[in-house]
Amino acid sequence: MSTPSLVMLHGWGVNGAVFSSLTPFLDGIALSVVDLPGFGDAAAEPGHDHIDSLAQAVAERVPEDAIWLGWSLGGLVATQAALKGYGRPRGLVTVASSPAFVADANWPGIKPMVLKQFAGALQGDIQQVIDRFLAIQAMGAPSAKADIKLLREQVAERPLPNIDALAGGLQILADTDLRGELANITLPFLRLYGRLDALVPAKQVPLVDKLAPQSQSLVVDHSSHAPFISHPQQTAASIRHFIEGLEKA
Repeated sequence: MSTPSLVMLHGWGVNGAVFSSLTPFLDGIALSVVDLPGFGDAAAEPGHDHIDSLAQAVAERVPEDAIWLGWSLGGLVATQAALKGYGRPRGLVTVASSPAFVADANWPGIKPMVLKQFAGALQGDIQQVIDRFLAIQAMGAPSAKADIKLLREQVAERPLPNIDALAGGLQILADTDLRGELANITLPFLRLYGRLDALVPAKQVPLVDKLAPQSQSLVVDHSSHAPFISHPQQTAASIRHFIEGLEKA
């Protein structure tokens, strides 16, 4: 039996090092931990302020026929790749992600003003902006203090993101709405959430269940926006179970 291949995409403001707590529990799986363009060690590339161009750029750098896993913004990228067939993904896992991050009258999410504030703050101290954003990742979790500390340590292993990549990522979070397309995903599809997540509220889960009835959803109790930081073993077990199901199919 061939070794399953897993592409891993991080979220906004960080880099692939955020998965350092999770990857030891995914031994036996061929991992491709990607830095999105302009983040971490990846060179900045112009024109990636739209979800489609970003998904195509990532697909050019990863193995074909892999399972794609994306956290937060990375989940949007992975979902777009699954919808368009970029890189021919054979499975999709989203972690604390959403088909539409911005809240509206009938949809829980991030208030538009919050994203505008982060975009405006990019003209100042980028490190301060990222530190502030990382604090939101763990907000509400019992282990918040330790989680934020670990996130900051992991992210600091690689260079600060490019300001244009940060601005482009915020634009994608603000503009992208894939809700109407989720039912078109024909790949095996697992969605993981944190019950205490302030950015992707758990109230979204039943709404996405209806939009993507072909998918599976799992909610990690006592976790916020980064379940792979607060609950790496539990998160890895869910991913493994999903991959094993694909291998048997």
